Amino acid sequence: MGLLSLAPSLGLPEITMKKVGFISLGCPKNLVDSEVMMGLLDRNGWGITPHAEEADVLVVNTCAFIDNAKKESIDSILEMAQLKSKGRSKRLVVTGCLAERYRQELRLEIPEVDVVLGVNELESIVAACEAKPSNSSADDRSYPLYLYDENTPRVQVTPRFTAYMKIAEGCDHVCSFCIIPKLRGSFRSRPIASLVAEATQHVARGVRELNLISQDTTHYGRDLGPGHNLPHLLSELAGVEGLRWIRFLYCYPSHLTQELVEEASRHPNVCKYFDVPLQHVNERILQSMRRGGHRRMFTELVSMIRNEIPDAALRTTFIVGYPGETDEQFQELCDFVEEIQFDHVGVFTYSDEENTRAFELSDKVPSGIAVERRGVLMSLQRKIAHARNSGRIGQQVRVLLEGPSDETDLLLQGRMESQAPGIDGVVLINDVAEGLNPEAGSFVQVEITEAHDYDLIGRMVSVASQS
Repeated sequence: MGLLSLAPSLGLPEITMKKVGFISLGCPKNLVDSEVMMGLLDRNGWGITPHAEEADVLVVNTCAFIDNAKKESIDSILEMAQLKSKGRSKRLVVTGCLAERYRQELRLEIPEVDVVLGVNELESIVAACEAKPSNSSADDRSYPLYLYDENTPRVQVTPRFTAYMKIAEGCDHVCSFCIIPKLRGSFRSRPIASLVAEATQHVARGVRELNLISQDTTHYGRDLGPGHNLPHLLSELAGVEGLRWIRFLYCYPSHLTQELVEEASRHPNVCKYFDVPLQHVNERILQSMRRGGHRRMFTELVSMIRNEIPDAALRTTFIVGYPGETDEQFQELCDFVEEIQFDHVGVFTYSDEENTRAFELSDKVPSGIAVERRGVLMSLQRKIAHARNSGRIGQQVRVLLEGPSDETDLLLQGRMESQAPGIDGVVLINDVAEGLNPEAGSFVQVEITEAHDYDLIGRMVSVASQS
């Protein structure tokens, strides 16, 4: 586990007076919150360091979505608390979803924690690090819901050519297994003008790939009235000069419309990539999850996407071991995955979260069975992914070059349009045509020569055109 490093292109001056180190856990939405807090600190004279032993203040931005995330968050807090007791750091600040959910428990159980800030208190981070009183107390839940805008400072920690942009915050869904709406509040969208302005700022800093995120991107704009919706937003962002890839993540299946698919098809710089967390396909399970839908509906949704965009990449996530899930219902899920042939699938075992409706359900599936089912489904998807990847051998694909591989400096690494950062596979480049030496962030043509379960191997043959 390490502290966040700054994107190489920032060029921030070395600051020796006071330094803060960040650990950001969980999803990209949490990462944006960390970037905002670092931006606020940077504006107020703080230096950001990736070296914990150099930090005057340590900040852990936590996740609390499922048990594993909570455990990772607690382990990180304890590790930083130990470092604080032995090193230079004099303050430990805990933020994020775990802080929002268990603020009293954190203060009582881990006395090394100096300040606990909830998800709507990002603007208090400077006061928290400087040991100054803020406008909200650790027990006050009356603070307003927070949502940053294009004028909010951010320190980008992703590679300079790719960034996340949060288009909305909160959630209006009532999924029985999820605690997020209780932590982050009701759904609230940012105006299109604000998002276009931020996208333009990102491009000016060198960003070429912009990933749109929220709890449900397809719900975007419904709280703002006519003219604000995801298709309109995509149309406006597609006109931002220099933005080469626009990817939207986290689509609720019942809100994914024909209009949205057609809009994605219309613009060359909108990625033909649909991330649609289905969670299950059995109608009874989906009803208990309070999500609705059924297998036929999802099959028709996939057909609609593929009829409009035959080469669209499809990603989904499923929960196995949900209370009451039978062997027959799990088999229905496996049959569906075999039928649809998704490009990417994530599988989670059900996490029994207090203060959710599912927590009160009886007939819990033993954890061993849930883990076994996850293994079965992932094994099935691994074979599907390998077969789909094998079909690309001999093809030339456009790749966003990321630089040296995460595994070894002997290989280069990049991603196709069908591979979102951090969650899908990559293209590993083991050979480069003579005379080519593009920098990270360039788009290149790669001939695929080998296929693995999730990654592809290829030879760089040219630099891609700018169109």
